[in-house]
Amino acid sequence: MGWWRWRSGRRAKIRTVVSRSGDTVSLPGGTVAFGLGSNGAPGGGVSVSHSGDATVAGDHSIANAGYIHQILGENLTLVQHSSPREPAAWPHQVGYVPRRAQSFQHRVEAEQLRAVVDDGDTAVLTQVLNGMGGVGKTQLAADYAHAAWQDDSLDLLVWVTASNRTDIVARYAQAATELCRADPGDPDRAAEQFLAWLTPKATAKPCRWLIVLDDVVDPDDLIGLWPPDSPHGRTLVTTRCRDAALIGPGRRRVPVGLFSPAEALACLKNSLAAHRRTEPTEELAALAEDLGYLPLALSQSVAYLVDAGVAAADYRTLLADRGTRLKDIAPDRLPDDQLSPLAAVWSLSADRAAALGPAGLVRPMLQLAAALDPNGIPAGVLTGPPACAFLASASIKRRRWWRRRVREASDKDAMAALRALHRLHLVDHDHDAPRQPVRVHQLIQRVTYDETPPESRDAVAHAAADALVAAWPTTTRDAGFAQTLRANAQVLARHAGDTLFRPGPHRVLYRLGQSLGDSGQIRAATLYFQDLTNRTAHALGIKHRDTLLAWHCFARWRGQAGDPAGAAAEYADLLEHMLRVHGPDHPETLVTRSRVADWRGQAGDPAGAAAEYADLLEHMLRIHGPDHPDTLVTRSRVADWQGKAGDPAAAAAQYAELIEDMVRALGPDHSTTLVTRSILAGWQGKAGDPAAAVAGYAALLEHMVRALGPDHPDTLGVRKGFAYWLGEAGDASGAATAYADLLDFAVRVLGLDHSDTFIAHQFLVHWREKAGEPTGAAERNYLARMHVTTDPNAHVALLRDEVDFWMRVQGPVGPNSLTARNNLAFSLGQAGNPSAAAAEYSALIEDMGRTLGPEHPEVLSQRGQLAHWRGEAGDTAGAAAEYSDLIEDVVRTLGPDHPDILYHRGSLARCLAKAGDAAKAATAYEQLLHARRQHLGDNHPETLAAWGSFAHWQGRAGDTDAAAAECTCLLEHMKRVLGEDHHHLWVIQHNITHWETIAREEDEE
Repeated sequence: MGWWRWRSGRRAKIRTVVSRSGDTVSLPGGTVAFGLGSNGAPGGGVSVSHSGDATVAGDHSIANAGYIHQILGENLTLVQHSSPREPAAWPHQVGYVPRRAQSFQHRVEAEQLRAVVDDGDTAVLTQVLNGMGGVGKTQLAADYAHAAWQDDSLDLLVWVTASNRTDIVARYAQAATELCRADPGDPDRAAEQFLAWLTPKATAKPCRWLIVLDDVVDPDDLIGLWPPDSPHGRTLVTTRCRDAALIGPGRRRVPVGLFSPAEALACLKNSLAAHRRTEPTEELAALAEDLGYLPLALSQSVAYLVDAGVAAADYRTLLADRGTRLKDIAPDRLPDDQLSPLAAVWSLSADRAAALGPAGLVRPMLQLAAALDPNGIPAGVLTGPPACAFLASASIKRRRWWRRRVREASDKDAMAALRALHRLHLVDHDHDAPRQPVRVHQLIQRVTYDETPPESRDAVAHAAADALVAAWPTTTRDAGFAQTLRANAQVLARHAGDTLFRPGPHRVLYRLGQSLGDSGQIRAATLYFQDLTNRTAHALGIKHRDTLLAWHCFARWRGQAGDPAGAAAEYADLLEHMLRVHGPDHPETLVTRSRVADWRGQAGDPAGAAAEYADLLEHMLRIHGPDHPDTLVTRSRVADWQGKAGDPAAAAAQYAELIEDMVRALGPDHSTTLVTRSILAGWQGKAGDPAAAVAGYAALLEHMVRALGPDHPDTLGVRKGFAYWLGEAGDASGAATAYADLLDFAVRVLGLDHSDTFIAHQFLVHWREKAGEPTGAAERNYLARMHVTTDPNAHVALLRDEVDFWMRVQGPVGPNSLTARNNLAFSLGQAGNPSAAAAEYSALIEDMGRTLGPEHPEVLSQRGQLAHWRGEAGDTAGAAAEYSDLIEDVVRTLGPDHPDILYHRGSLARCLAKAGDAAKAATAYEQLLHARRQHLGDNHPETLAAWGSFAHWQGRAGDTDAAAAECTCLLEHMKRVLGEDHHHLWVIQHNITHWETIAREEDEE
């Protein structure tokens, strides 16, 4: 009903009056009135006061009542009457069912919907499609509805857009009006009438119905509006909510996940084919992975590719750039009748989650999760004290100034925020399994990042870094947990960029590198700290304390990686800067001097190390005096390196003097005193007096038991020394007895599966056989025999014994089993049997992949060994293929900046060069050169070496002019870096002449 009027003085003219059945209109006056009939029923009419009746003769007919003069204070009333409408015939559809998307994929969830399921004794009449926004729930529901409608299994289909209660009631009221003569003027009553009509009745003809409630936002909207249970009816609900209120007797939850990689690839290919577009399969597969296999994202990405005319590779570049917002790469027109661009898909869910969770904490929690690894964030990181402090501060910032008051957030508040996000499918977190990590889709992370104000992003990154450090134990026994923390730190560092270097490098950056080394990834730790040193120096300067700390870590791990000479050189350079920055007496300067000495000794110059420590000792005496603990430790290092330099007697004598001073200065029970007594006994034995070593260890053992207890780790160490030197002193029976005692303690304290227990058992067998005592053990301890055999085959045989032992004790994937199997595989290669080494590594990788997952860093590391030994065995093609696959997997799982990528790229290039494939070798060296420039800089020796190799293989591939040009550029660069007289320059000059000569000869031919 509507009207349009204007006033002129006291007279008002009614230009148009339209009235439907049942309406009553009161007007102050007018000229013309019109009435609409209903269903063509005669006799309907419009009554107009003070003027007479206007009768409607048929459906939508018009009656004119003439001029009506207004009388001040009186109203004009129009009332229309019509006869009731007849119910619609079956089959009947109410509401529009979305059409099938062009790239619709048949999925397993569709089969689950169609399956007839019973829940105990109750038939499942209602199914709830549950999943995050964008996974295709509506499309699955529409497919189900279309299929049911087309196979004539329905009399009634009602599609309800159920995003709010008003829309649900309105659609029910429409169905009631069309099916059971309900009054549309009272929607609530009509909805009740429709639900009552759906209820099965014994005397009524059964109606086979399907009601689809699409996109239920709030389960409370369905209170009193759930369709009734009926053997002839089915209800299908789609929702992002996981609330328990949606599931009950007779209802089944059907979770809807992401596309599989194959489904996602098929979606992209089919959608592009519809627009006569093709893209390389590998690019589409990579794009699907970048988009997290989310159906909506795939669909909209295709629309953007087509509309913008860009290639998949270029779209991936835009997607990877965090400076590009997702809404900036959305298509101008959405495909398949979609209503929201990707960036807006989760806004409603986020608003709903914020309403469900603690006030002001839900969105900051999502921001925190968006900064970390989407594949798994330890819940303790998001609920620990740093995270709670960030949530509280963010909550205060969101309030108006007059409402701001300090409110602490507890771990319970943080968990409640997580649960609210989980309920709306914004994160995945199993509350019943607290050790399970929190997962969040990468596109939800990206949208959250885009919506976070730029001025708040630094605070989010630092809060996430603080939370990781707080959750990171000093000593991590759980390798899986350590890897999860490293993965989160790597993602955070990659996305935060320079943020974590302001005002200085965050502690999490150092913790990440330390954990890499502690996990056995020594080379990765070395390259990581080298990069950290360069970045810190660039940001803060070479003299900054944080730069010096990163440099110290780089030098340490370089030595641990098997380059003690390089470590000694790095520490020597570092010492020069320490002296200029801190002076000679600063504690960090003194520590650096000790590191120079230690690595010099480990590099093969123990005498030089002893001399360095002797100079340091004089300095310590001047600064601290003779009784300071640091001075006493320095004296022990002097003695130790003298012994390693070939004078064990001098070492023993100095340790004997040192112990007297330690007892006086520190006391007889001080841990340093006790450790020094153990070292003294060892040097006495090495000096040719095993009896003195036995006596020293025996006396010390009694003292340790009294001071520290029989089960203390240091006590067990002394037991090992005592048993060993008994055997070396010729007392085989005594050694066997001592090892038997040690074994008892090791089993009780360390357990059957500890490596020290295994070693004690093997030594026990060894000395019992030496003593002629009966033993049923057939094993031989390879550690006990390594000092008397250099035969690599014998070494392999001993390693096989160890593998057999640990396989029996722990199974094939126990920690010691994996270590022993790795040692065996490597030793097989070292013994000249690379084929067997490759076979062992292949079996090891298969078992590790089942346990840790195929993309676990340790599995990837072993794949590098497999590729190496395949190449050594002559299978260069297989090795190159393995390296190529490995590089892709490392880039995908660990990121493009992971240190291992440099190593693998170098190995791939060398493998291709060894195979004689000049063109592929040139391409590989070009990629290696680019990576080394990016990570190490243009002036690094390894970068220059890659540059030379690239030029060489360019020439070998036939492009002699390009080879000569590259060598010329390299020569000029090396002159600037190394100087005009460096001996490497003549090699480059020779190469230039060589390639220019060949190029000239080719031109002449």
